[in-house]
Formats: sequence, structure tokens, C-alpha cells
Amino acid sequence: MSDNLTEILAGHLCSTGFDAFPGRTIHKAKLHILDTLGAAIAGSTSSETRAMLEILDIQGRAGRSPLWGLPVAADARTAALVNGVSAHAYELDDSGGCDHSGAVVLPAVLAALGNLDHLVSGKELLRSVLLGYEVGRRVLEAVGGYEEHNGLGWHSTGTCGAFGAAAAVGAMLCLDEGSMASALGTACSFAGGTWAFIHNGSSTKKLHAGRAAEGGLMAAYLAKSGFEGPDSVFAADRWGSFLATFGGGKGDPQALVRDFGENWRLDRCSIKPHATCRGTHAAIDALELMLQQHGLAAEDIAAIEVDISRFQYGMCGGKRVASRAEAQMSLPYALAARLRYGKVFLAELEAEAWSAPEIGHLIDRIDVRIDPAMRDEDEPAITVVTASGARHRMIVAFPLGGPQNPLSDDRLIAKYAELAGMVLPAEKVEAIKDFVLDLENRGDARGLLDLLQ
Repeated sequence: MSDNLTEILAGHLCSTGFDAFPGRTIHKAKLHILDTLGAAIAGSTSSETRAMLEILDIQGRAGRSPLWGLPVAADARTAALVNGVSAHAYELDDSGGCDHSGAVVLPAVLAALGNLDHLVSGKELLRSVLLGYEVGRRVLEAVGGYEEHNGLGWHSTGTCGAFGAAAAVGAMLCLDEGSMASALGTACSFAGGTWAFIHNGSSTKKLHAGRAAEGGLMAAYLAKSGFEGPDSVFAADRWGSFLATFGGGKGDPQALVRDFGENWRLDRCSIKPHATCRGTHAAIDALELMLQQHGLAAEDIAAIEVDISRFQYGMCGGKRVASRAEAQMSLPYALAARLRYGKVFLAELEAEAWSAPEIGHLIDRIDVRIDPAMRDEDEPAITVVTASGARHRMIVAFPLGGPQNPLSDDRLIAKYAELAGMVLPAEKVEAIKDFVLDLENRGDARGLLDLLQ
């Protein structure tokens, strides 16, 4: 048996059939697909997507892969790129995978689906999506995990996501083991994206999802055409390998293949109830619970103290809010928005919301402190100080939407319907929901594509 991890992983992917996934995992996969579509259809109205459409000359790129929420289709590569940007634009896509696996895997695999001339069952689509989630997360674990890899400055959605997209499209194209290994190897050349965006609230974070989807799709297409990828991208200590170059030598290469098929990585992913960085969600939930438990209103709060790890502070501890992107990545803003508006969803990310004078006053009363004793992955401790001097402290270890504290199906479907309904008529919103929730029984998954326009 080969000891080459790329070849071993490719073999696992090619030998894993739909029946390997338990019913609960299939159900969760359908919910993640629906959630991603809702986020992306709403995201098609974003400034980031509008910019992509303007520079790509979509009318000159006629094709068969729909741009979700828009009245046009494009070639598969363009569709993967644009739909990936749309899916991540509003920070409402899922997390806990590569990190944002839905915004990478689904745009890539549905772009490929639109390019096929033969029937593709719903089971085949689900299998492809699940394998994409599996690989994206396993690559992240192998390169050192979220805190280690992102702590080096890489944005794992863009780096690890490219491998997940390549695996998903490779499964859709029925690549053999050799071609699948080449697709994974070539995906390394499309891996990229750093956290530089965090310092001035730029839009490039959204681009990373689209580029990973596009790159993974290209890697799989190239492999299908006979293009040979490197076989050593997952070697632990080989110069130029992904693990050596992107991992700082602190990875766990065997995480790529260890216990494959025993615990599916999609099962550990989260679906987001709030339109901000996942790193802010435990704080929002803690504030919500303390307001409820102690019968407090916003006017009762004199101050909020946040104790946070150094890693989380660098990611979402900033108080500057001069753009939607900065508001999405600011824990202090998330808390201020919850106090001022009662929720943190799309309306609370508009300029009118984050630029309100009342928000600035609330943020001034929030003290964010690095606790050197906290591990990178620890959730923040939130202390509410009331006007009467009472102090209430809480840490929410499992934020709402995560696998240990999931959203109900009804609430998740309502989130999808609200987002998709921003763009599509009610009958189409309902038709997409019905199609996706019955996906394993659909004889041809391509029927979903027309509904997305």
C-alpha cells in the first residue's frame, strides 16, 4: 500500500459511496446546502458581487452555470467565482469546515453540475458536497488546525478551501484515483489568501471563497483532461509542500486520512444565526442570555467587559467600524448592535446602523482585554456591569448554531427563506426549499439550477 498521503486520500474519496453517510449527516448536508443558497442569493445584491459582475463582463461569458439570484448564466469557472463571492458576502454562510466550506464547495460543485450533459442524481450531488466538506476540513487539521494556520496569517477558507472544492468537483466528474490525486495536487497552486483584510476592513475576505471555488474547480477539470499535479503536496517535510509551506512545521499530516469515514466533518460545522464573524457569536449569545436571565434592558447596562484570547482579539476585537466588513469582524460592534437593535442580522450591517451615534456611545462603554491565560480557541468571557453596580459574567462555550447547540430546522429554514426572499419570488423560494430537502430522491439534480436564477 502506498504511503503517499495524496494517493491515500484520493483512494478514500473514490471508494466512498453515498451509502457511507448516515441519515443524520445527509439531513444536515441538505440544511447546509439550503443555508448556503440563501446566503448566496441574498449576497448576489452585495457590492462585492456587483463589482465582480462589472469587471467580468458577464454578458460576454455566456454559459450554462447560473449565477444565483441573477438573471444570467456563465461558464463554470466564472459561476464558481461569482457565486462563491456572493455566498460569503454577508458573513451568513456556514463555518467550522475549511472554515467557510459551504461558500467554497457548493459554488464549485453546482458550477460543474451546470456544465454536464448527463443525468446527475441528487445522491451524487450530496456525495460530492459531503466529500468536499470532508477534504477541506481535513486539510486544515493536517496543516495545524484553525488557530495555528490562521495565526500564521493565512485565511483557511482560501487556502484549505481550494482542496475541498477540487475534491467535490472531482467526485462530481467521477475522477479515478490517479486523476483525483492530481486534482488535489494541482489545488495547492490555487491556495491563497491572507488576513491582511482585517486591518482596514477591505472586501478581499469575500474574494477568498470565490477564488477557492474557482481554483478547486479548475484543478479538477485540469486533472480530468490529463493535467498532472504534484504528488507531494501533503508531504510533511518536503520543500514546497502545502503542509511545510503553509503550516510552519506544526501540522499533523496523518489527519488527512486517519479514521476516514468514521466521523464526517460536515457534522461538526456550524450554521450562523448572526451576520457577523463566528468569533463574535458566543459573545452575542452570552449578552442575550444575561439580558433575559436578569431582566435587563439596554438602558440598564453601564459597561461591558470582554476578556478574550490574543488570537480572537486579533481577529475580531477591534472597535473601529467604518465599513460593513469592519462591522462584520468587530465583536464590540456586535454587542453594541444587539443592545441597540435587539439583533445582529443584515439590517444591522448597513451603514445607517453601524454609523449611528448611539452605536459609538455603546462601543465606548465596551472594554476588550486580552487574557493571556486563554487558549486561542477559547470563547470570550462577557461581564455586564449594570447602572446599579451589579456584575454578571458568562462564557457561552457552545454558541447557537454549532453542532452542540444547533438551530432548529424551522429556524434555519426561516433564515433561508428570509434571505432568498430578498431576491426571488415566494414561489421560487419555496420550490428551492422543497427540491433541496428532498434531494436524495431527485433523479436529476440539475433541476435545481434553473430555480436559482
